Amino acid sequence: MAQRAVRKAFGPSPLDAAVQTRDQNILSVVEDAVRHREVRLAFQPVVQAQRQDHVAFYEGLIRVTDPTGRIIPAGQFIESIEERETGRLLDCLALEHGLRTLLHNPDIRLAINLSARSIGYPKWRKVLERGLARDPSAAERLILEITEASAMLVPELVVQAMRDLQKLGISFALDDFGAGYTALRYLKEFQFDILKIDGQFIRGIATDPDNHVLTRAIIAIAQQFDMFTVAEFVENAPDAYALGELGVDFLQGYYFGAPTVHPPWRTPPQSRAVH
Repeated sequence: MAQRAVRKAFGPSPLDAAVQTRDQNILSVVEDAVRHREVRLAFQPVVQAQRQDHVAFYEGLIRVTDPTGRIIPAGQFIESIEERETGRLLDCLALEHGLRTLLHNPDIRLAINLSARSIGYPKWRKVLERGLARDPSAAERLILEITEASAMLVPELVVQAMRDLQKLGISFALDDFGAGYTALRYLKEFQFDILKIDGQFIRGIATDPDNHVLTRAIIAIAQQFDMFTVAEFVENAPDAYALGELGVDFLQGYYFGAPTVHPPWRTPPQSRAVH
């Protein structure tokens, strides 16, 4: 209350003003960061539902940093750049980092997010071609994730691109299923390999009969179209157990690990000796 009174009397503090100005210019900050390649991947494990100590693959989530090295929350800019070239370039960087990770770690599989708008972007295709030329085995270990909402923007483009890239061994995941408005006829035409169930159906599923019924229905749809299922946002043991009983194939969420820029396969840096 005292702080509010001070702000009313004297206006916003210099810090408040600085934060407000930065928020207003967040788009230009992101564009500048992408232009200077100030990005990295954070990795989150996706585990087998029946063997929860076994990681099936990782999702590589792109992180953009500002000039101070601070990660800019994706929610502050991701929708703003979706229709801009910055969004396409960010997808290029995500794929480039992902392919490099696969090159140096031949024992892992990795999922990388992709906007449907980028799948026909010439620069993105060149990044993919260069990466697979360096390591052809990466194709069979690469999973491209496209959100339900994004896929429905240009479904015909997605269908054709998926057919071409799946011939190389690349897998596709339909992300956030249930959050958008997928026409079920496209679900058959898309031929995704993996269906990721949106977290709104997963949270509290152990005690929520509605989510239980809806998730069971989604699993049945996925099985009909020969897709593996991933439950997103799994945050506790009872939900993980309930999902395993329902027949979900894979589980992802903070219960198994938060996204980290220091994945388990990297050797921790040795401490420097003090002279």
